[in-house]
Amino acid sequence: MMIGLTGVPGTGKTTVANILEERGICVVRINDTIAPYVLGKDPDRDTTIIDEELWAAEFEPVDGVVEGHLAHLLPCDRVVILRCDPDVLLDRLMSRGYSPEKAEENALAEALDSTLIEALENHDPEVIYEFETTDTTSETVADFVLDVRAGDASPSHGTCDWSLYLMNRMP
Repeated sequence: MMIGLTGVPGTGKTTVANILEERGICVVRINDTIAPYVLGKDPDRDTTIIDEELWAAEFEPVDGVVEGHLAHLLPCDRVVILRCDPDVLLDRLMSRGYSPEKAEENALAEALDSTLIEALENHDPEVIYEFETTDTTSETVADFVLDVRAGDASPSHGTCDWSLYLMNRMP
């Protein structure tokens, strides 16, 4: 079974994937698989552009977890989307050295449910699981991923409402 562990940067994917690896779960990092599909860089957005369709079509499925912000584009059996309050996310990304523009772009993507929308465009809603990580330990999130893998969690999505973040940024 291939589980996609996805979400915008700063939601906890890498930390949770590290815990899952320590627990003996096979983890594939998306960043380790995209090199042949890089088309270039977008300097205006500080982003690497990849051929997402070709990458997803040629991706070799694994029995384990695929971690990265594009995992929901793969033919996963189940998708776990990590969510985080955009204000907290903004602080996390700024502390990592993101430019203010790039941090805000990611916080807005979180507030607008961009990962959830893309996941719903690519998967049956019954295989999508959201987990809000703002005030939760990474170990608890890893436990949830294992519950999803075992079939002991119910699909859930659309429970995060970050509309106040958006309203606070309107002129």
